[in-house]
Amino acid sequence: MDNQIAAANLRALYDEYAQRLDALERDLRSGHSADSAEQAQERENDDVMRSLKLEAEAGLRDVEGALQRLREGHYGQCQRCGVDIAEARLQVLPATPWCSACADQA
Repeated sequence: MDNQIAAANLRALYDEYAQRLDALERDLRSGHSADSAEQAQERENDDVMRSLKLEAEAGLRDVEGALQRLREGHYGQCQRCGVDIAEARLQVLPATPWCSACADQA
């Protein structure tokens, strides 16, 4: 994969995760209803949003790692076995650190 295309894809993915994280943090900061029944539902929603926030944070870390590998010239190489990651896999999972075989072992 061309490094400029990879960098653009990774930056777009980073922006998507960052926007998602920002929206989740805003929602989590919002107040709760005075109604106890609504509060219970809102607290359940908060639990889901916290889980989604953790996923977004992990996604950001994954993309940051991929950008670092790109800067170092290792992007597209499996971090376990060192083989080139298939182009199709990188198009679907641009931040993946592993080839398909190593990902199946994880």
